[in-house]
Amino acid sequence: MPDATHTHGARDSHVLEATHPLDGLTPSEIDRVRAALDAAGELLPDTRFPLQVLLDPPKPAVAAWRPGAPLGRRVLSTLLDTATGRVREAVVALDDDRVESVEVLPTAEHPYGQPPYLFEEYELVDAIVKADAGWRRAMEARGLHDLDRALVVPLAPGQFGEVDEVGKRMMRSLTFMPPNEGDNPWSFPVEGLVLMVDVTGQRVVKLVDERQVPLPVLDANYDDASVGERRTSLKPLEITMPEGPSFSVDGSEVVWEQWRFRVGFSMREGLVLHQLGWQDGDELRPVLHRASVPEMVVPYGDTTETRRWISYFDAGEYNLGKNANALSLGCDCLGAIHYFDAHLAADTGEAITIPRAVCMHEEDAGILWKHRELDGETVHGRRSRRLVISYFATVGNYDYGFFWYLYLDGSIQFEAKATGIVFCGADLPGLDLPHATEIAPALYAPIHQHIFCARLDFDIDGTDNYVDQVDLVRIPMGDANPWGNAFGHRRDRVREASGVSGDGSLGRTWHIGSSSRTNAVGRPTEYQLIPEARATLMADPGSTVAARAAFATKHLWVTSQQDDDLYPAGRYPNQHAGGAGLPASVAAGGDVDGADLVVWHAFGLTHIPRPEDWPIMPVDLTGFWVKPYGFLDRNPALDVPDAMDECAHDHGGHEHGHGASHEGGGDERGGHEGHHGHDGEEHVAIR
Repeated sequence: MPDATHTHGARDSHVLEATHPLDGLTPSEIDRVRAALDAAGELLPDTRFPLQVLLDPPKPAVAAWRPGAPLGRRVLSTLLDTATGRVREAVVALDDDRVESVEVLPTAEHPYGQPPYLFEEYELVDAIVKADAGWRRAMEARGLHDLDRALVVPLAPGQFGEVDEVGKRMMRSLTFMPPNEGDNPWSFPVEGLVLMVDVTGQRVVKLVDERQVPLPVLDANYDDASVGERRTSLKPLEITMPEGPSFSVDGSEVVWEQWRFRVGFSMREGLVLHQLGWQDGDELRPVLHRASVPEMVVPYGDTTETRRWISYFDAGEYNLGKNANALSLGCDCLGAIHYFDAHLAADTGEAITIPRAVCMHEEDAGILWKHRELDGETVHGRRSRRLVISYFATVGNYDYGFFWYLYLDGSIQFEAKATGIVFCGADLPGLDLPHATEIAPALYAPIHQHIFCARLDFDIDGTDNYVDQVDLVRIPMGDANPWGNAFGHRRDRVREASGVSGDGSLGRTWHIGSSSRTNAVGRPTEYQLIPEARATLMADPGSTVAARAAFATKHLWVTSQQDDDLYPAGRYPNQHAGGAGLPASVAAGGDVDGADLVVWHAFGLTHIPRPEDWPIMPVDLTGFWVKPYGFLDRNPALDVPDAMDECAHDHGGHEHGHGASHEGGGDERGGHEGHHGHDGEEHVAIR
């Protein structure tokens, strides 16, 4: 759900220019796109920009590009005329600021689909609902009279084929009524009351008043004044890097140890990693051409009228990147930080900036490798370290962190962090409901899922890749297994575009490898994707959410690489009837054995809420690993400095833990932004 009060900081005054085809959009480019469309007569007074994305150049063009050549950047803007609901897609070529094409989208025809919502539409729906006589009567019938204090939450309505819903720009609206100004509103749902709003027509077309339930009587606040005195038992934990970070940054390009990559950002997807490669001696070996998490769905398992329709697509309906946080040193990130600002189009098409949208820093990651020799005294050990590239998005009541980790041994990890406030309904206290749990007296949180989808455009040592499904295999006792202890593994090649499910009982992984390059033992160079393989979409296959979020029904999909195939539920899942995105990509076919392919991985959380999740939810984690499997000829981290040497120097030191780990440090020289700790030591943020 969106945050109607979300605002961004003013953009930096210094001029930013793109220097590479894959750089994120700059403020000047965004403004030039608007100017080009205006000059071409494509902008009316009510034209808005619900979506704007850089169209990545074709991979061969990126590979052939050299500094000084034209960038070949093209920008797609989705244009919404708010008075009529007309939707167009316009492409502007930035090399000459030329409007390349404008196409009207048939949003009134099956399978429909609408662009993401505008920030200004949240305020519009609030005004429409609060002016509606039926809503006011329903609120007053519940004894609720101070209606200006009500929180009207405008929400994506799903798609159920109903005649008064399809082909129009609609939102459903729920209401929350905090007892006092400034109270946490999410713990005071007005149960049973839901409105359908025609956003274009600016009117309520349907009001359902299913039932009346008293508001919960709760202390729902968690601010400092409400919580009271904080615990004093935690001792300070300072993290410093007195010589600064180990990475270097040149524009969007990052170098850290053997890793080389570019940081991008999209209004729709948020953080994007481009051209991720491993420096192997004199050779930069490609691993991933593009990696992002372009979609997620949050389907609810509640059958009440108030919530039976909920299935939020937080990227496709609300724009994850547009809802990114401006991160803060010491709260969101610790240490020697490099921040990347994000530049995107406001509703009206002008450039705005989210400062410090992406945080990059290093973390200690425990033991990398260790061994004690047979003499019982000689010990070898190395500490692991990881580079963290992350951002947070707040979509209404939930907050999501998206964290990419790169490791010294060539491993890649992705972790999604869900926190914020669970979305609740109200009922009588003490009930045992089939689709919701009581997390506080009379406050019920529905069972729901958070299913993410990563898009991984692998280029393992080139674009001629394959995918093998690898399962453990039990071998029956007999001639091949006389003692019953033997087991093995089996590889099955994915030969056509398709989706497959994980299986933890078989230890199932997927290996993405090169069809032309081999390693020191004569095997293809590979990376393996290691899934959590938790529950996929629990909704019935015949449900509308299953049609719209088909990506969530399998753990892994393999498709042929297409430049404009970026979204697993299609470009416009909002109010779409289904079948766009991965179903269409699979149906289109294409060679995925020894060809340029894309792996899509669905993963996530099934949330049966608990009292500990209220009033604010401790972070819940989900993700996956991508590890080298024969990509390298030996352990690539043998040359990491010996942690045992440092331990030996400090042996017998402080009783309560010598050598306290520090991150940050440094000074304000060289453009560092200082933040002083309690002891006068400085933590630095690098801009």
